[in-house]
Amino acid sequence: MSAKSNDTPPPLPAPLAVPVADSHTHLDMQSGTVEGALEKAAKAGVTTVVQVGCDIDGSRWAAETAARHGNVHAAVALHPNEAPRIVHGDPAEGTSRRRSEVRPGGGDAALDEALAEIDRLAGLDQVRAVGETGLDNFRTGPEGVAAQERSFRAHIEIAKRHGKALVIHDRDAHADVLRILAEEGAPERTVFHCYSGDAEMARICADAGYFMSFAGNVTFKNAQPLRDALAVAPLELVLVETDAPFLTPAPYRGRPNAPYLIPVTVRAMAAVRGIDEDAMSEAIASNTARAFDY
Repeated sequence: MSAKSNDTPPPLPAPLAVPVADSHTHLDMQSGTVEGALEKAAKAGVTTVVQVGCDIDGSRWAAETAARHGNVHAAVALHPNEAPRIVHGDPAEGTSRRRSEVRPGGGDAALDEALAEIDRLAGLDQVRAVGETGLDNFRTGPEGVAAQERSFRAHIEIAKRHGKALVIHDRDAHADVLRILAEEGAPERTVFHCYSGDAEMARICADAGYFMSFAGNVTFKNAQPLRDALAVAPLELVLVETDAPFLTPAPYRGRPNAPYLIPVTVRAMAAVRGIDEDAMSEAIASNTARAFDY
């Protein structure tokens, strides 16, 4: 966080005229109630959210929350950094966002047990995606690679078998993520959450039909490669997300993020594309519904 960071929520932006969806958020990690967050988001023109699980507890919570709210869709998975934690028990390997009930250091059997629960949850109607899964070479060292890859491949299989979207976490692992998707065969609907590649990778994703979801970091001063990627990504494959409470868009960087701040990112994205915000919103709304099949 920056030196100017604080816990004061940013102000409500002017609402979008065309409602959109936040394709990736973590309501369980945000302050306040789910009802309050959804009400505030709706005031900003954000009428649908995809609540994403990172471990067993979070995935169950996502499914339960989506069952109670028609405008919430769930994604369930073991975060890439959760898999090595389950297998090896090294706290440094964990996602750091929450702690699972799964006993750390349980070996391959514990990972199999956790994956079986994700498989069960993925079969629920309100669960629209399997994710966030993938690879993270930023937090996980070489000793965690095997567990991450095994977990990622299992999630791809689960998503395909249940006919659900796949939501990918890709941090410092572009080539390996693309390789494994090619080896396993990607699900029909695959979403790169918090897209972090450059324009060249965006063209590769476009050729494969992968959705690219842009977060608040596309507004950061040092994020020109992300803006270059957004500029070349086919409009019909572009989504928007908060990844809240993380990645709050400028000028509010360092303050807590939430779905109601989506308009700030949408307007920045529209400027990059050279289109008006209504056209950007219409594309995003249509794309998100198609990506998550709702």
